[in-house]
Amino acid sequence: MTETTTPAAAPEEGLNFVEQEIKADLEAGKNGGRLNTRFPPEPNGYLHIGHAKAIIMDFGSAEKFGGTCNLRFDDTNPQKEDTEYADAIKRDIHWLGYDWEDRLYYASDYFEKLYELAERMIREGKAYVDEQTSEQIAAQKGTPTQPGQHSPFRGRPVEESLDLFHRMNAGEFPEGAMVLRAKIDMASDNMHFRDPIMYRIIHAPHWRTGEKWKVYPMYDFAHGQSDYFEGVTHSICTLEFVPHRPLYEWFVKELADESYCPRQIEFNRLNLTYTVMSKRKLKQLVDEKLVSGWDDPRMPTLCGLRRRGYTPEAIKDFVRRIGYTKYEALNHIELLEHSARENLNKTATRVSVVVNPVKLILTNYPEGKTETVELTNNPEDPQSGTHEMPFSRELWIEREDFMENPPKKFFRLTPGGEVRLKGAYIIKCTGVKHGPDGEIEEIYAEYDPDTLSGMPGATRKVKGTLHWVSVPTAVEATVRDYDRLFSVENPSAEEGDFRDLLNPDSLKTRRVMMEPWLAQDLAPEKHYQFQRIGYYTVDPDTDEGRPVFNRTVGLKDPFAKILKQ
Repeated sequence: MTETTTPAAAPEEGLNFVEQEIKADLEAGKNGGRLNTRFPPEPNGYLHIGHAKAIIMDFGSAEKFGGTCNLRFDDTNPQKEDTEYADAIKRDIHWLGYDWEDRLYYASDYFEKLYELAERMIREGKAYVDEQTSEQIAAQKGTPTQPGQHSPFRGRPVEESLDLFHRMNAGEFPEGAMVLRAKIDMASDNMHFRDPIMYRIIHAPHWRTGEKWKVYPMYDFAHGQSDYFEGVTHSICTLEFVPHRPLYEWFVKELADESYCPRQIEFNRLNLTYTVMSKRKLKQLVDEKLVSGWDDPRMPTLCGLRRRGYTPEAIKDFVRRIGYTKYEALNHIELLEHSARENLNKTATRVSVVVNPVKLILTNYPEGKTETVELTNNPEDPQSGTHEMPFSRELWIEREDFMENPPKKFFRLTPGGEVRLKGAYIIKCTGVKHGPDGEIEEIYAEYDPDTLSGMPGATRKVKGTLHWVSVPTAVEATVRDYDRLFSVENPSAEEGDFRDLLNPDSLKTRRVMMEPWLAQDLAPEKHYQFQRIGYYTVDPDTDEGRPVFNRTVGLKDPFAKILKQ
């Protein structure tokens, strides 16, 4: 379902429903009045904006109520995990402005305890080793309306299951030969209760524990127990884990008592138009080089958004606007862009960059003369200061800012028409020069020397104002204009191969002319407003050669009017 993502109504005291539940638990004195949340990513890919929503909830609620938040890597599948991903996850969390301090944990920290718990459950008749194939196990689980069938190994003697479990971990059996299953209820209405798998055999070395383990715990078994071992009080996750919650509680009761027990609460995922949130699909795009990497500015990854020019403040504002609910929704990417514009409008330095240049010659301006004009860095920020820009006889202006036969209400430059050059003089067009193909090569105009700031005619009004760059001092740069990654609003809902839905025009690269001061002010990830064009940020590819800028968002904001209603 697609919903209009206008700001959600504020719940009691400005708290979302998860925070209300936390507040109630604290007031009731549960877990000794203690709050400890956790963010538990699997290190098998880079974080995306959906994870940002979870991070903001996990760390933000801990901050709001004076609690703590752990970072725990769910490293229970060595076949897909890598230190590269773990390092990237830590960078992204810090970039968003959060810190786990000394509370960095790994599920692998608890492998010994989890293994001992599994042994105990076997001894108590609550778990058994099953030698069926995955296909046989799946077939025996039944359907939501039809009970499952017992495994032929469900009644296996405790000593035999325990011996086989030890031998599984000793590496005596190939992957897929056996699993350890919890003995719960094959007739349960909840499919997750139908003797879920607790351990499977994996022979790949683990990036932290090496060759020590040959059996690895499943998420449903490891997650709640890891929460318990760490003292987590609130395990906040997304709605797909709602049917897993009873199993979470069943497993954790093997350890917990009335004095302390973790609690799982679920909220809706962040889904975004014109993109996909599946880590598997995002990894596919990277591996097949359909994008330039995890940090490609078209990707919904946090490193991609960062490279494109989105700020942590913009992402937090977007998450605040869409809110936390119990209903899945598809959020409009335009609202994310709106949050970016609002933030960058307050912080980005205004600069002059001409993206489609045509030469303007001021025929009555002295040849060889250069003067400087002063431009405000950001009119929204009185403390931002000013910078100087050279002015000369020959200037670059946007080709679209001139028309020989303009329509009505075209307030830019026309034959015989007047405009003001931003921060400088009023000019009047006197003629043009066409090339052999009919395209305009040069525009001619005369400037009014009395219209510069401080001159008698400085207050004279004209309807149009154009940005410009002086030809002799202009610096050539590269801009990368990004558009939607996919050509359809909800690619995940479409049939067929999602890669066929990629937008072929999602990246356009062109050379532009920029003012020289900008070339001296460059730093990776610094933000600018190219006047009358859009917001851009400096790309890390920038070096001592040609500067490179990534388009964050344009100036047009389709959501502004909606949000004011």
